[in-house]
Amino acid sequence: MSKQYKTVLVLVFGIIVGIGASITGSVLANKSEEINGLPLDELRNFSDIFSRIKTDYVEKVDDKTLLENAIRGMLSGLDPHSTYLNPDEYQELRIGTSGQFGGLGIQVGMEDGFVKVISPIDDTPAFHAGLEAGDLIIRLDEQSVKGMTLNDAVKVMRGAPGTDIKLTVVREGKDKPLTFVVTRDIINVQSVKSRMLDPGYGYVRITNFQSKTGRDLHSAIDKLQEENKSPLKGLVLDLRNNPGGVLNAAADVSDMFIESGKLVYTEGRIENSHFEFNAKPGDLLHKAPIVVLINGGSASASEIVAGALQDHHRAIVMGSKSFGKGSVQTIQELRSGGAVKITTARYFTPSGRSIQGDGITPDVLLDKLKVSTLDVDPATARIKEADLSNHLSNPDKTDGEIKKSAKTQAKKDKDKEVLATDDYQLYEALILLKGLNIFDKKS
Repeated sequence: MSKQYKTVLVLVFGIIVGIGASITGSVLANKSEEINGLPLDELRNFSDIFSRIKTDYVEKVDDKTLLENAIRGMLSGLDPHSTYLNPDEYQELRIGTSGQFGGLGIQVGMEDGFVKVISPIDDTPAFHAGLEAGDLIIRLDEQSVKGMTLNDAVKVMRGAPGTDIKLTVVREGKDKPLTFVVTRDIINVQSVKSRMLDPGYGYVRITNFQSKTGRDLHSAIDKLQEENKSPLKGLVLDLRNNPGGVLNAAADVSDMFIESGKLVYTEGRIENSHFEFNAKPGDLLHKAPIVVLINGGSASASEIVAGALQDHHRAIVMGSKSFGKGSVQTIQELRSGGAVKITTARYFTPSGRSIQGDGITPDVLLDKLKVSTLDVDPATARIKEADLSNHLSNPDKTDGEIKKSAKTQAKKDKDKEVLATDDYQLYEALILLKGLNIFDKKS
């Protein structure tokens, strides 16, 4: 089953999808509301301040720097995701979204003048160091990030593989800042990972949404079903700490499991900001139950998928409330070689919900927990009927068969114990998935 959409030149969290037309005054005038007159008083005020800086500021500042800073302020004052990129910064952004680069492996944004961790990327230095979604980075080495632009901070965090950087972090619930020393490395972003959890039950993790994520997901599920030697009984779709990505990819993934109806739509002021994605017939899992895992690091494209599956009652969403980014950004290249990343639309789930600033609320709320188990001394383990001397035989099974079955069950229990201690949310998702499968059979 192949469900492909035309390319849409938009972002839903910071992955470049394409380049829009160069911005000129005439283009903006044609796309915007008719302007009856310029705000002359404000322009005079701008001119006065510009002249005052040129003559009175303690150090000489060139016109290019002043005007570039004015443009940055104009965009950053709109929302946390709109920004100006000079040619060097634009090139850095393109390198950072190419799938391989030297850095820490975190998706970041700005909040109250500090760098906020949206999500650490799986199997990267930041992930292994223990950085978490929601962390506020207040210092890079000994330099305060207050007053830095996001692009400046990203440039400092990137660097040659093998070099260290010290991050000072404020984390909710901690009474003092935390310090992490992270060693930069080459970041290879693998969008889709998969494995079998139990016979018949598959697990797929999407780390971010790239243009080929839908195709990779299709291949991953095909391999799982081939390994299982039959269709899957259920699937856990893990979108935790997934910061988003390409809008088309989110629609593609949703369409893998939804047979008809709206998947997501966007609304903005300009004509080409209006998109609507609808499902095509076909369900890759043939209606087998799905549990979607989300958390506070699940943003944008992740929320689109979770919202679509939730609205269509195609999956149970489990975990904690998502990030709440319901806006779409477009990268538009400028004649100077730089670019602007500007918010052009809001997106809505099939039922018309906007998650902007609110997020997706799971059907089953389950915070991240750490569970531990105690080793049981065989001498004090609970005694069963089969352990008693002269116990009655089972007319259907020999004692050897019963003991063999008990050993097999003990191994299964041990595997479940490992999953529960390693990832309690995933363990609960698997239990729920099995319950849904049993219920469907009985129904």
